[in-house]
Amino acid sequence: MTLGLGEFFALAAAFAWAVAILLFRISGRQLGPYALNLYKNTLVLFLLLPTIAVVHGFAWPDTALWPLAILLLSGFIGIGIADTLYFKALNQLGASRTAIGGTLLTPGVIVLSFTFLGERLSLQQLCGAVITLVGVTIVNYQRVKPINADAERAGLWALVAAMGLMAAGIVMTKPLLATEPFLWVVEIRVIGGVAGMLLIGAWQRDLRRVAAEYRAARQWGLTTVAAFIGTYVAMLLWLGGYKYADASVAAVLNESSAVFTIALAALFMRERLNRQQWFGSAVALLGIALVVA
Repeated sequence: MTLGLGEFFALAAAFAWAVAILLFRISGRQLGPYALNLYKNTLVLFLLLPTIAVVHGFAWPDTALWPLAILLLSGFIGIGIADTLYFKALNQLGASRTAIGGTLLTPGVIVLSFTFLGERLSLQQLCGAVITLVGVTIVNYQRVKPINADAERAGLWALVAAMGLMAAGIVMTKPLLATEPFLWVVEIRVIGGVAGMLLIGAWQRDLRRVAAEYRAARQWGLTTVAAFIGTYVAMLLWLGGYKYADASVAAVLNESSAVFTIALAALFMRERLNRQQWFGSAVALLGIALVVA
């Protein structure tokens, strides 16, 4: 296997997301996870409209009701519900442990793609996937102080559920990427995701708090640039990777965002990398090389 268009898009999506993470770090944590994610997804929802008009025209796509329902459901569970559960895990487990648990997405995509899409990884690619996940885990691993057992248990269940729903959303979308207009696939999924987040926010009575966060925020310029790169650019590349490559392969290559993040932080933010991070990055890059070789 060589580095094809889909593999390039998957790696480019990981790089774009790493750039966005750095910009979010620079702008500071002025928005909570839910408020930030709602802003990012709403931004891409509106940015896609002129893009779609240029590429596909203004007419609504001639998409049958069943594929439309699948795309909306995919966005609802993969963006709306899954992201909300992910942020719950982030608050209860911390960033490092959540990042490690986030690697469950790749085996989830591999298993579901094997079961429902008939995709098969070669032995070399499977070994590369395992090595990549090990490397990403090493990069993110930190010793943490014990936390409340009930909160930890709830966070772990939330994280496992989030990764399962994200994987399901990806695999549901994959066949439609070959038959439906690409940008409309992205837009309809985002519509489902934003609708899901608003419903969940209304149900949990969080929307007033979110509005207060928006009013208090100041560094909107940098946050918007980060959201543009991390959502608009990265999402198009991310789904482009799944369109032109096997879902299993794209999922593995997306894991390289952790390596790109620490490399960019070292180059532009003068963050010093320890030996664990260097070693984990090398292991992850070896795994990626095996997947695309």
